[in-house]
Amino acid sequence: MEQHFGNVPDLAGRIIAIRPKLHGHENAFRSFCRSLCKRLRTATTEQRVAALELARDDIDALGRQNPTRGEIALKFACSVIVDVVAQGWTVSAKRNCVELSAPEDAGISPEELKQRIRAGHLLERDAQLREVSVREFVKSMEQRRLGPRGWVSIFSLMREGRDLRRQLEMAAQTGAERERLELLESAIDPYLQVVEPEVACRYTGFKLSEIWRYFRHTWVSTYKSLPGRSMMILVRDAAAPNHPVIGIAALGSSMAQQTLRDQWIGWDSETFLAKLLQEPTSHAARWIYASIERLIGAIYRRDFLDKGVITRQEIKKPTGDAIERLGREADKATREHRRNPEAAQHKSNGAASPDWDSRAATALFRAKRAKTLALLLEIRSVLANAGMSDARLRSLKTALEDSAARHSIRKLIRLVKAEHVGVDMMDVIICGAVAPYNAVLGGKLVCLLLASPEVVKFYRERYSGQESVIASSMKGRAVTRPPNLVLLATTSLYGVGSSQYNRVRLPLAELGKDSATRVEYCDLGVSKGYGSYHFSKTSIDYLETLLGRAGGGRKVNSIFGEGVNPLMRKLRDGLGEVGFPTDELLRHGNPRVVYCVALAENFREILMGFQSKPKYLLQLGDAKAQTAAIANYWRRRWLSGRITRPDVLQTVSSHTLAYPITHGARVPMSQDQHGDLFE
Repeated sequence: MEQHFGNVPDLAGRIIAIRPKLHGHENAFRSFCRSLCKRLRTATTEQRVAALELARDDIDALGRQNPTRGEIALKFACSVIVDVVAQGWTVSAKRNCVELSAPEDAGISPEELKQRIRAGHLLERDAQLREVSVREFVKSMEQRRLGPRGWVSIFSLMREGRDLRRQLEMAAQTGAERERLELLESAIDPYLQVVEPEVACRYTGFKLSEIWRYFRHTWVSTYKSLPGRSMMILVRDAAAPNHPVIGIAALGSSMAQQTLRDQWIGWDSETFLAKLLQEPTSHAARWIYASIERLIGAIYRRDFLDKGVITRQEIKKPTGDAIERLGREADKATREHRRNPEAAQHKSNGAASPDWDSRAATALFRAKRAKTLALLLEIRSVLANAGMSDARLRSLKTALEDSAARHSIRKLIRLVKAEHVGVDMMDVIICGAVAPYNAVLGGKLVCLLLASPEVVKFYRERYSGQESVIASSMKGRAVTRPPNLVLLATTSLYGVGSSQYNRVRLPLAELGKDSATRVEYCDLGVSKGYGSYHFSKTSIDYLETLLGRAGGGRKVNSIFGEGVNPLMRKLRDGLGEVGFPTDELLRHGNPRVVYCVALAENFREILMGFQSKPKYLLQLGDAKAQTAAIANYWRRRWLSGRITRPDVLQTVSSHTLAYPITHGARVPMSQDQHGDLFE
């Protein structure tokens, strides 16, 4: 998912003037842009793709074999131009600048907008499919090999469409609902399978990770590894031989900032403060006081005390001088980290638990500890001066009359949010069905199954007892946090809503629960914002080289703990380095619909730190049975009606594994790229 913020001005039709700083290569940049303009002026859609590919070749040829810093800056600048043009922007070379014009949205249908965004994604996806390593991977998966039960290939995990159509037609011709549902269950019988490292499919012998990766390459967007916590899931069909893949999903660490989501949860500081001003409570007073105590206690302070940066008395009763000393210590450690990032020490954990005491002493975490402690002591000092030196409601009411105290509470909310955003919620990064199941709304099935208690249990089993890298490095000893997955969040690929997520609701009564509550993908609204998806891998590679040659040390070294969204911060630095308008180019302008799925009725209390024990909407006891119940609901709600449409059944049967293979679940490469399957 991309990072989004609310109230971002619309970019449609806006003209941006580019006056780059390329160490003497500005004329070469303008010449490249003029050449690109000429190629695109009368190009058809297909010719446009070819023109952009030729432009990539031109960029690769710029400069020498060992390019100078200026030549790398030129390559990066030209590559960024190609990236935004691929997203529908237009470029024109003027005498003193290059102008970029954002695409017009007025008068464009939702379908046309989707196609424009899709075309931009496909350009980068297809470039990835041309990479030698990717082609070799796809070819190896499609070639036959001897598996545990005979000769197999990845096609053994694709459902033959004609077979599925026959079974669905039998169900469609049955008038009795009960009999129809039984036939549908015998046609499609889904179950969840979490992808574990080195675990192989018992039917084919393929590693589950390889199966997931193959089908991921059929998506519109490029395949990328997932940083932080992640969990890949296969949805498979027990009703057919080899249990073919119905769909895939992936959960990843949640983005730190998402305005609509944060407002909905209560993490947004303004929302929280407004509610607190309207109704201050004893519970809130205790929570504020306890949160400060807990957060300070989570910071390793021995070295600061030994060096005289801070005293124990100043921690209890902070002074302005003590806070300033911590600030200077943070600045000093930050400069030291940029000069010597100690990447190997941060990235090489080994099999055993790292030496968290030594990790806390590194320049990176010394800076983070000093900065965070200074902030917490400032909050404590401001609240105390405003009359809140204890956890009583009367003290809170007094403090709320002070503007500085209210601002400090806003800061505290952001710190509490940071404790929970990476532990108690996940983002849905990938979710969807593959052919032929996508024709019968298999995507909605995958959506529903992500709310299954099995997913909560998978997550708990994977991360229970796992030491938190950042929290342990901040505290100087192992810290584990209970992995209570209470919320899923995601965004649509397009701004006009997602046919997959829309109206996905699971009434608990359908699962035999005595409740009017339902699990649903809540539409929180449309958000336009900043993102990095429109920057190609080629541009990112040039960016890494460019920043690597910057003087004064790198600000971002992709080390866990340096801060959220390192790629966004690198892009800011790189775009600024070449004199490009940073905000305008990071603001891709493609609207996204934001969705959240609550898995526990007290998810807000968990995420705010008010409570610690989730009250799950679907109990974890018999998780597999509830997965089956969810599948039954999907068959009744969506599949049963879908199979009555002849066009849908025709689409299902069009996905055939008979030679020549025409199956939508196959990675979309040319026949030359696929090669001979029987070599």
